[in-house]
Amino acid sequence: MTMDESKKPTILIVDDNPNNLVLVNNLLKHDYRIKVANNGQTALRIAGAEEQPDLILLDIMMPEMDGYEVCSRLKADIRLRDIPVIFLTARTSIEDEQHGLELGAVDYITKPISPPVMLARIRTHLKLKASADFLRNKSAYLEQEVQRRMREIVAVQDATIEMMASLAETRDNETGNHIRRTQNYVRVLAEGLRQHPRFANFLTAANIELLFKSAPLHDIGKIGIPDSILLKPGRLDQYEFDVMKTHARLGGEAIAHAERMTGRPVPFLHIAKEIAYSHHEKWDGSGYPQGLRGDAIPISARLMAIADVYDALISSRVYKAPMTHQEAVKIIRAGKSSHFDPDMVDAFLELHEVFHEIATHYADQPETAPLDHTGA
Repeated sequence: MTMDESKKPTILIVDDNPNNLVLVNNLLKHDYRIKVANNGQTALRIAGAEEQPDLILLDIMMPEMDGYEVCSRLKADIRLRDIPVIFLTARTSIEDEQHGLELGAVDYITKPISPPVMLARIRTHLKLKASADFLRNKSAYLEQEVQRRMREIVAVQDATIEMMASLAETRDNETGNHIRRTQNYVRVLAEGLRQHPRFANFLTAANIELLFKSAPLHDIGKIGIPDSILLKPGRLDQYEFDVMKTHARLGGEAIAHAERMTGRPVPFLHIAKEIAYSHHEKWDGSGYPQGLRGDAIPISARLMAIADVYDALISSRVYKAPMTHQEAVKIIRAGKSSHFDPDMVDAFLELHEVFHEIATHYADQPETAPLDHTGA
């Protein structure tokens, strides 16, 4: 086959009359590659082959399977439905033509055929098909490109979160495992509360994923705390503790600034800001930095409060050994309705063994134990 021949559009002619096949073939063979079928089953087999025809000329009156049935099956097949079908038939009634077009045919030519008319209509529909194919391919390409770029954006976002969280860890001598533990605690607790009527509207699958991604930034504000306080190897005095507490405000304001710079709402940044700013608030209003009480504390921050306190309790500090899991559970239970949202404590108590599994899986090595000294 020559190069020019390979570029010709392929037309499938379907007719049970050999004379009609020869006639139409002779009219088209110089401009098109021709395939023929003398019955409906053969036509469907040829149309469904790897190299599909670009257009089908289809007779209506054929034994066993008429042209209407062939057209219906073509249009019902997702692989074949975009091949244009032109009925080429001796049936001349308006009703027949209407029925053929309703089945999905693009045109209806009656016999005896007029060669110039048939050739003109074939050229028109091949051009329309080429345009439609281009648009479909372009649309598929654009969809793939959008998905590729979205994956890139998510990867950059994840890398940025990791970088910022790691920076905070470096200054605070926190371990990467603390980050892994707390974000997994938050996700487990959120999943456990998904069906709770107080939280169901917020704890969608999308928001739970955002919570998981946002959790590592809960202490990002510690970057702004002086080393003399942040790295002090012991308990802080009142002045130092007051300075340490400003990390919540610093973190929330830094993320809020990033949120404003985008010029539009960004759900991830909004949740990260809530967690950084409010995860030290307490249910009874005795927390900081705003002294929020009850449901005024964002759900995201309430989840983080339990995760962060539990991890602080079971982690080693320079002035104390880590508590056991059972001791930490007891303290969380005692903080119900004072430090923590009571319904979240109930969920934690149901899930505490999962928390313990996460803590064990991401346990710190002794030589990398954190130097944090306040639980702040």
